[in-house]
Amino acid sequence: MGEGWQLLKIRGIPLRIHPSWFVILALTTVMFQGRVETGAGAGQAAVVTWSIGLLTAVLLFVSVLLHELGHSLVAIREGVKVRSITLFLMGGVASVEKECDTAMGALRVAAAGPLVSLLIAGVLLIAAPQTTSQSPLLADLLTQLGGINLVLALFNLLPGLPLDGGLILKALVWQATGSRSRGIQVATASGRALAITAIVLGLYSFLIVKSGGGLWLMLLGWFGLGANRGQTQMLVLQKVLRDLHVSDAASRRFRVLEANQPLRRLSQLRLQDGEGQSGTDWVLVCRSGRWVGWIDDQPLRDLPVQQWDRQTLDDHLRPLDELPSIPDRLPLWQAVQALEQSPQGRLLVFSPAGLPSGTIDRVDLGEAVMRKLGVNLPAQILDDARKQNTYPLGLIMLPQVVESMQSGESEIDRSKA
Repeated sequence: MGEGWQLLKIRGIPLRIHPSWFVILALTTVMFQGRVETGAGAGQAAVVTWSIGLLTAVLLFVSVLLHELGHSLVAIREGVKVRSITLFLMGGVASVEKECDTAMGALRVAAAGPLVSLLIAGVLLIAAPQTTSQSPLLADLLTQLGGINLVLALFNLLPGLPLDGGLILKALVWQATGSRSRGIQVATASGRALAITAIVLGLYSFLIVKSGGGLWLMLLGWFGLGANRGQTQMLVLQKVLRDLHVSDAASRRFRVLEANQPLRRLSQLRLQDGEGQSGTDWVLVCRSGRWVGWIDDQPLRDLPVQQWDRQTLDDHLRPLDELPSIPDRLPLWQAVQALEQSPQGRLLVFSPAGLPSGTIDRVDLGEAVMRKLGVNLPAQILDDARKQNTYPLGLIMLPQVVESMQSGESEIDRSKA
């Protein structure tokens, strides 16, 4: 889902509207107008019933916005940055930078949204009877919105991801077991069962009962399955990133030259690499079989060509520890972290003996992950990704997957202590 258009900021949080929101706004306006026309607004002019229908639809999404603000403001209190709140076809979603570091913090964030909806429902349903004598239309509006907020709260409390109830269930299991991953597994399984149940009930309602609401129930079920599938894929990726080591993904994208060779040899090497490959491989330098440093192309740019035969690589050596590096025995998820912190987007890989044994970049890492999943990527896809220094085939979410793992790893470490 794209981010949509930013309307404004609330407490520093961008509020965005996705194009699909206008579809559901139109549908709910029609639905509410029909209810007003045949109910409290019977006999009113069309402009009145349509205005009330539109107002009810807009206030519905104000309620959804307040629900998401409840999540967001508590998340900020828990030290989590909120990137944005987006209203879209299925309601609203708050995008956060990372999950809470503690189970109880995650529980508070998840529970805040339904609590806001329950409070809104209580206020509106209590106020509605007080306005019946003065304005039946206003009383009907408050009753509708109160009932919708009550349903919104209760629906979101169903115990399955991606609903708030699923997040609460995950946090409770996490707190009880000390494992975030176990919490995700339980809440994901529960969410999958709920989504399948919604699809079956929606199909029955539409085909047997002949109710149009069945289509909406099926749509919610399909949406839930899609989100649930995303959680399952994240768990699979997390397992792969834990099981694989840096050595499983490392390639050997560096060249080796002797320290006593002239600078012209470096120039010749770059020419051999070709125009499309120029400067892509690090050049490591040895002296009598020992690693002594590395060299970049800066001397070729700074010195006149006449000096290339007089000066050697030894004259321009740079220490190896300047290069971002990683031991080959570390789990692959730590390479994702290190790559995101590396300006070059690649790392020098060291063997257990402390010697350079290879390199790893985003393409190497992504290829290893896909190979573990049984997918061999075509060379063209890998080449295109390497030119852009990005993860291949949609694996751009790997840094976010690792972010969600970090707190889980720290919880495991604390439980072992």
